[in-house]
Amino acid sequence: MSAIITLRGVSKHYLRGSEDLAVLSDFDLDIEERDYVAIMGPSGSGKTTLLNLIGGLDTPSSGQISVAGKRLDALSGSELARWRARHVGFIFQFYNLMPALTAARNVELPLLLTSLSGAERKRRVAAALELVGLADRHSHKPGELSGGQQQRVAIARALIADPSLLVCDEPTGDLDRQTAEEILTLLQTLNRDYGKTIIMVTHDPKAARYATHQLYVDKGRLARVESTPGT
Repeated sequence: MSAIITLRGVSKHYLRGSEDLAVLSDFDLDIEERDYVAIMGPSGSGKTTLLNLIGGLDTPSSGQISVAGKRLDALSGSELARWRARHVGFIFQFYNLMPALTAARNVELPLLLTSLSGAERKRRVAAALELVGLADRHSHKPGELSGGQQQRVAIARALIADPSLLVCDEPTGDLDRQTAEEILTLLQTLNRDYGKTIIMVTHDPKAARYATHQLYVDKGRLARVESTPGT
C-alpha cells in the first residue's frame, strides 16, 4: 500500500507576544492508506497541532504536507476548505452537533453544499445511520440521545461524504469506559471492513491499542512508532 499522508521537514511555530513558540520541529512522517494510527504523547507535545495539520485545519510554518495526493501547504485558504470538505471527516470529543436538529439532519449537514438531490441525500443519511447502529434514532435530537449515541451521530456525519481520511481528536474522552469501547470498536470496524484511514489523538493507552500503530510525539518531534500486537 502507498502512503496517503506524507510530512517532510514540517515545522509549526506560533507567536505568543514577542516569543516564538515552536510546537513541531522538522517533522517527517509517512502513514499508509487504510492504516489506523493513534497519536500519543504528553500535554503540549504537539499531538493536536499535528492532527490539525494532517486534517487541513492549520498550515505549517515550513515543510511539505501531502494528504490523499494533494500538497496541503501549497493550497490557498479556500482551496484547503474545499479539499477538507471532500477528503476529511472530523470526529471531536464533544460531538459538535446542532441541538435543534434531528440526528438525520445533523448527518445531512455536510451534503447541503453539494449538488446532490434531496432523495440522494436522504438515502446516504439512512445508510450512514444504519452503519453506526442508529437507524431507529434518525428523528431524535441530540438532547434525546446518550453521549455514545451522539458520538455515533457525529461519526455518521463524518462518513457521509465518503472521505479519504477520518481525523479523530479524543473521540472517547467524554464517554464512560463501556461506551468508549463501543465507539472504538466501531472505528476499528470502519478501518478493517470499510478501508477507512483513521488518525486519532488520545491520552488513553487502552484506546490506542485499538489502532494498528501508535505514534509517540514528544517536544514537537516523533519519538517512536509501535505496532499493536496481532495487527
